[in-house]
Amino acid sequence: MDKRGETSQWPDGALIEECGARATALLKANLSPHGIFAATPTRRAREKRYDAVFGRDAAICALAMARSADAELVEGARLSLATLARHQADNGQIPKFVRPREREVDFWYVGCIDATLWWLIAAHQYVRLTGDVAFERAFADTIARGLNWLRCQEHPKLGLVSQNEASDWADVMPRSGYVLYSNALWYYVKRLYHLPGSRETHRHFNHLFFPFAGDLPEYRRLRLLGHFVRRKARDRDLFLSFVNFSFWGEEGDVLGNLLAVLLGLASEARARAIVRALRCADIERPVPVRVTLSPIEPGSPLWRAYMRRHRQNLAHQYHNGGCWPFVGGFWVMTLAALGEKAKAQAALAQLAQANAVGGWAFNEWFHGQTGEPMGMTGQSWNAAAFLLAQASLQGRVF
Repeated sequence: MDKRGETSQWPDGALIEECGARATALLKANLSPHGIFAATPTRRAREKRYDAVFGRDAAICALAMARSADAELVEGARLSLATLARHQADNGQIPKFVRPREREVDFWYVGCIDATLWWLIAAHQYVRLTGDVAFERAFADTIARGLNWLRCQEHPKLGLVSQNEASDWADVMPRSGYVLYSNALWYYVKRLYHLPGSRETHRHFNHLFFPFAGDLPEYRRLRLLGHFVRRKARDRDLFLSFVNFSFWGEEGDVLGNLLAVLLGLASEARARAIVRALRCADIERPVPVRVTLSPIEPGSPLWRAYMRRHRQNLAHQYHNGGCWPFVGGFWVMTLAALGEKAKAQAALAQLAQANAVGGWAFNEWFHGQTGEPMGMTGQSWNAAAFLLAQASLQGRVF
């Protein structure tokens, strides 16, 4: 028996159906009176504070739970979003996580920007999918303050939000300034909430993160940022992971590039070029999917001492080239959105195999070279991303 266990012998359809059922059961098992925990609340999970309602995790889970026909899961989505909303900071920021029983509310070190972005996306979709206008009325002020907080992070001419490093889901990575992943989400938030300037955000997003197209921006500050990149950049297949003043990321941020495609920021040609590049990089090996194509090594200008902390973010580990099944769900969604249904179906089966490792452990991440399971088991957003990926074969999720 290999690491995938007996499920490696299952037909793809049966395996996908089984994983869908297991994912639904896991989400129910991880529900609390305050919403969905990031992982099954084992002793180890409690020690690592995974027994909490995380802003980004719970929001992604809410997207899946609100789509279900299961009243318990729909209520879990509402509770999750409500818990986060009730602990919103005075300035409008949504928490990184809330542990209600311990009365612990955490906002990370330098501002966890994507918790607010994901919360706003999930709140909008929850209301649209469920028709819960009472929720919309109850948290109208939360929405307004969250949008205002993000507008305060936005450059007034570029329409792009800026952030410090290690302040989004990849919280042990040195991406800073204008970050691909966060700005893909920001563009989508602007569209959902009909905020002004979404066209400018779209245009400057492409100018900044893919400055190789020959379409030079009018704004001289933006032209200068692109000039630094064009002089020395090597990889011209993907959007850059981030751009700061005179330095940028070419390590290949898989999730950021997938979101750029899914959320409408990449042209048809650019979207297909991105998928080709990711496929050529074999991101589904050893486990779907590796989240950084070229890990940052010690000695690189982008290496940070904190990446060595607990030996967690070394090359091919964690955010620095580890494999994350929840991001595998976004890979399936991207393939499906581009009409590659057969490839999406095959990728979904591979994702089910990953979740099945360890007796359906829904493991947090895997080593990017060996495929060894690492991190926490019973991950809620693995389950949610799988269900969203499964739904994407029937129609677009975003």
